[in-house]
Order: sequence, then structure tokens, then C-alpha cells
Amino acid sequence: MIKAGWREVSAEWVGKGLTFIGKNQQGGTVQMGDLGDKPGIPPMELLLVSVAGCTGMDVVHILRNKKRLPVRDVKVTVRGRRREEYPQIYVEVHLHYEIVADEPISPKDVEQAINLSQDKYCSASAILKAVAEVKYDYSLRVEPSRA
Repeated sequence: MIKAGWREVSAEWVGKGLTFIGKNQQGGTVQMGDLGDKPGIPPMELLLVSVAGCTGMDVVHILRNKKRLPVRDVKVTVRGRRREEYPQIYVEVHLHYEIVADEPISPKDVEQAINLSQDKYCSASAILKAVAEVKYDYSLRVEPSRA
């Protein structure tokens, strides 16, 4: 479990255009801006990616590890609308959770996992909620395993 406290990351300019490579102390990297023919993710979109990853991890942990439900896939799509004046912060954010299970699971369990993530655990969502209206919905499909 990751404990609260100081974290340190860096972003280093690659010397061309506006491209930076972000790094954490464990060696993880992320490319911001295009590098040759390889597109990067702009910093403001990284905020949305952070929310998707943060809440997605929560939902998987709650459904699979805590509730021991047969969840096979979870995809979180996040859309954000920024204001036109500077700083161009997000003012509206919408999350859509796509959950696939091997056998039927209760929508109540899915809703509880999402609500726990959004209301208690996901720090990235909490940060955006301070400045933006954050809404969410989900879809739940059952696709029996073919293995």
C-alpha cells in the first residue's frame, strides 16, 4: 500500500519542440509532447489519465480482491471540458466505467465500488472535484470465459 507523504517526480526537456519526459524515482516514464513520429500525452490530458487509472485501480481492487467477484476487464474513459480563459482548468469531467464479468454480478456491487472510489479513495478525482463538476456512469456486461 502506498502511504501518504512526499513524492518526487521530474520532467526533462528533450531539447526539441515542447517535448518533456516525466520520470518518477522508481524509473517510470511518460512522454509529454511529440517525439519524432511518436505522439505524447499533453500534461492536461495526463490529469484525466491519472483519474482513470486511480479510480480504475480502486474499482478492480474492490470488486476482485475485496468482493472476490469474477471481473475480467475494466476500462475507464474520461472526458473533460476546460474553460476558455487562462488558466484553462477543467470545469466538467465525465467518467464512464466499462466492466466485463465472466458471470453475472450485482449492479449494486459495481455502484458501491465506483462510489467508494469517487467519494473516499481516489485522490486524483478529489483534486479535480475541487474545481470541476465530476459525473460518472457505467456499463456492465457478462461475457462467459471461453477458456
